[in-house]
Amino acid sequence: MSEKLKVGILGGTGMVGQRFISLLEHHPWFEVTAIAASERSAGKTYQEAVGNRWKMDTPMPEAVKELTVLNVNEVEKTAAQVDFVFSAVDMTKDEIKKIEEEYARTETPVVSNNSAHRWTPDVPMMIPEINPEHMKVIEFQKKRLGTTRGFIAVKPNCSIQSYAPVLSAWKEYEPYEVVATTYQAISGAGKTFKDWPEMVENVIPYIGGEEEKSEKEPLRIWGEIRDGVIVPAQSPVITCQCIRIPVLNGHTAAVFVKFRKKASKEVLIEKLVSFKGRPQELALPSAPGQFIQYMEEDNRPQVRLDVDFEKGMGISVGRLREDSIYDWKFVGLSHNTVRGAAGGAVLCAELLKAEGYIDRR
Repeated sequence: MSEKLKVGILGGTGMVGQRFISLLEHHPWFEVTAIAASERSAGKTYQEAVGNRWKMDTPMPEAVKELTVLNVNEVEKTAAQVDFVFSAVDMTKDEIKKIEEEYARTETPVVSNNSAHRWTPDVPMMIPEINPEHMKVIEFQKKRLGTTRGFIAVKPNCSIQSYAPVLSAWKEYEPYEVVATTYQAISGAGKTFKDWPEMVENVIPYIGGEEEKSEKEPLRIWGEIRDGVIVPAQSPVITCQCIRIPVLNGHTAAVFVKFRKKASKEVLIEKLVSFKGRPQELALPSAPGQFIQYMEEDNRPQVRLDVDFEKGMGISVGRLREDSIYDWKFVGLSHNTVRGAAGGAVLCAELLKAEGYIDRR
């Protein structure tokens, strides 16, 4: 019998669900033993349910091809087969909130890629290198849910991964005003160029709901626990524009920052490359050895060359220079479906396991 924890993927047939399955293929701690999706996929083998919609660069793992897809709405049946679940369901926000809480109440930890619970006050939203202490709010959440083992934890929006870690590395210099423009890949919408031919040679200057997430979610990550809930930070003030560009994977951000305390370029770069957190200290399986790299070349980071840095779990930064209106400006790049989605959630689950929040049922 495998010593690995049994994992279920809710919404396993979609693009993020597929990314979870590909990332977990050879995972040393976790093994996918259940996949749940909509009623129309339930009862089919995973291979049949996905058909020609497999969107990953690597082949579908053999271990999941013959798994019978479960109905995600049959919560008790699905939960009974696993130790915890990753959630990537495609539903309305209210439906997601409801079903994730239903799974948690079966004493099944839920690590979610979805946005529905990102503002639930007692649900931790984590970039594990930045705010692992937010895990402590889980004990208050369990009291609300009436559980001893079940809870929900979430990862933040993919677009903030390219600049929030950078600002976190510079926290001691007190950034207080930030202007960011993100240039976001089409996989962030669950699409490929085959699905979305109108994106070829095109730019769309609007992504629904994305700008508010990009401005507000970093403040929750930098917040603190008070009276059993997470209270967002008040600073820095962030304003953001989010633009869809003809790139498959990789969100790029152009960012301008004002600081209350001065620092030289050399010091700011040193803070980036030396920045690490609990995942690096614990040597978690998915943790990048180098969380943030700084690139000296004027034309880097580039999506084609740099999006897979540290297997897509690292952040690439370049073009740090003084600005005539703001103090400093830079360009950041992150992999939106690895660090920004499934990979970020897997790292959250690894940290939760390492800290004793996820264990065998």
